[in-house]
Amino acid sequence: MIEVFTWPTPNGHKVHIMLEECGLPYRATAVDIGAGDQFRPDFLAISPNNKIPAITDPEGPDGRPISLFESGAILVYLAGKTGRFLPRSDRGKYEVLQWLMFQMGGVGPLLGQNHHFRQYAPEKIPYAIDRYTREARRLYGVIDRRLAHSRWLGGNEYSIADIATWPWLRNWKSQGIELSDYPHLELWFHAIEHRPAVQRGIQVLADRRKPITGDRAREILFGDTQYQRR
Repeated sequence: MIEVFTWPTPNGHKVHIMLEECGLPYRATAVDIGAGDQFRPDFLAISPNNKIPAITDPEGPDGRPISLFESGAILVYLAGKTGRFLPRSDRGKYEVLQWLMFQMGGVGPLLGQNHHFRQYAPEKIPYAIDRYTREARRLYGVIDRRLAHSRWLGGNEYSIADIATWPWLRNWKSQGIELSDYPHLELWFHAIEHRPAVQRGIQVLADRRKPITGDRAREILFGDTQYQRR
């Protein structure tokens, strides 16, 4: 059984959804990032960047246990393990991987900054809010243009590129986005939303997540604790 060390965030949901889509048996172990669990030595041993998610698989590619961190790497690994959601042809594979990298390098980090300055920053900085809201709209526009000509992000088939990107767009309202402004993206969004495995995946540990309101949680996530050398 695969063990996934996780929390109900967009990056965590990527792996939950992939595991559900693949039908792999797994156990979700909560890493409460608001309480500082991500800095525990046992977690850092498998995720040295102190970020969720991470996995351990007792049946790795050579029959021995393997541990992995970084959600994109985990999706590629699970796709390889199961032969699902990543095309076998070189051309198809690279079509998907470029959109996975687009999510990892653009959609996740930039929408993360959008969330931070719109919701969590102790002071509202108009320049930062405007910058990252405009960047969010730009990224949504890139996706919308792609989906005007392609059924899914990576091509004709649902893939790890879609699985990686969708969780980051669930909070479109709080990102300053109107989904109806992006009609092709909107159709894609709802098609994924209604997949049974997606619905199961976003429920993993959902009852454990609470709003980040306390000073202690804010300090752990955004203060000195986050930046200590370990």
